[in-house]
Amino acid sequence: MLARAHDPDAWRTLLATAVTDSAELLRRLELSQHPLAATLQPGPSFPVRVPEPYLACMRRGDPEDPLLRQVLALADEAHPVPGFSTDPLGEAGQNPLPGLLHKYRGRALLIAAGGCAVHCRYCFRRHFPYGENNPGRRGLEAALGYLAAHPDIREVILSGGDPLMLDDEALGWLVQRLEQIPHLTRLRIHTRFPVVIPQRLTPQLVALLAGTRLRSVVVLHVNHARELGTGVTAAVLPLRQAGIPLFNQAVLLKGVNDDLATLIDLCEQSFDAGIQPYYLHLLDRVAGAAHFEVPVAEARRLYEDLASGLPGYLLPRLVRERAGAPGKVVLAPRWEAL
Repeated sequence: MLARAHDPDAWRTLLATAVTDSAELLRRLELSQHPLAATLQPGPSFPVRVPEPYLACMRRGDPEDPLLRQVLALADEAHPVPGFSTDPLGEAGQNPLPGLLHKYRGRALLIAAGGCAVHCRYCFRRHFPYGENNPGRRGLEAALGYLAAHPDIREVILSGGDPLMLDDEALGWLVQRLEQIPHLTRLRIHTRFPVVIPQRLTPQLVALLAGTRLRSVVVLHVNHARELGTGVTAAVLPLRQAGIPLFNQAVLLKGVNDDLATLIDLCEQSFDAGIQPYYLHLLDRVAGAAHFEVPVAEARRLYEDLASGLPGYLLPRLVRERAGAPGKVVLAPRWEAL
C-alpha cells in the first residue's frame, strides 16, 4: 500500500520500502515463470532499487515493459563491451575536491547526495566513487570555499545521486550557505525523485526553492510518457505556480523510447504537464549499459523524424557528452546544414 500523499514523511516510507531484488520485481509483475527470469544478474554490484509508485505504473505480465527495462538488472550488465568504461565522461579529472565537479565554465556541480530513489541501469555514474565524494556538511565547507573563490561561477547544480535524498532541513542548510556566496545567481536541481516518488515534493521543499534569492530551476528525468502516471503532474504543480521553470532531459534507450510515436508522446505529455522538453541524450557509454545503446546513425534518423513531427518549442535538443568538451555536443538535423 502506498503511503498517504498528505503525510510529510510519505516519501521516506516509500524510499524505505522500495523493491531491491530483481526476482521480487518479476514476481510482483507476474513474470516469475517467464524466460526473462533466467536472464537476471545474480547479486549485481549496482543494486536494484524500485519505489512502489514507479512499480505501480508497470504493466503486469509484460516482459517488454519500458519502465521495467530501465530498472531490471540483467546478466548482460556483467559482460565487458569495448568502448564502455566506468568513467565515460572523464569526471575523475574534473573532481578538484570531494563533492565537487567543475566541468564547464560558469557553473559547477555539487554531489549533494550519493544515493538515488531509483537505480536506473544505464546511469552514467553507476561506478562513481560516492564514498569519496559524499563528505557531509563538514566536508562540504571546502567545496563551498572553492565556489566562493571562483567569481566566474554563477550557477550551482545540485546532483548526485539525487539531491532530494537530502531532507528539507539538510537541503535548506545547503541552500542557505550557497545564498551567502554573492556571485551565485542560479540554483539548478537535477532529480528523478518527482518521477518515481512524487511525494518528495513537500510544501516545505517548494517553499525553500521558491523563497531563495537564487533563481531556482528544476530539471527532471522522464524517458517515457507512462512515467508521468506516478502523479508527477499534480506534484510539480506547486513548483509551476511558484514560477520555477521545469525542464526534462531524457536518454534515448533501446527498447524503451527508441521509436517515433513514443518520443512524440513523451514530448507532448511532458509539455502538457508543464515540463519543457530540453535534452534528448545519447547513451553515455558506461560499463554495464551497452544493451541500451541506440547507434548514432539510427538516433539521428529518428531525431530528424521527430523534428519533422513536432513544433520547435516541443523539440528537445539531441546531445551527447564527450569527456573534456566545453559543453554538450549538439547533433542537429542534417537539413540545418542546407
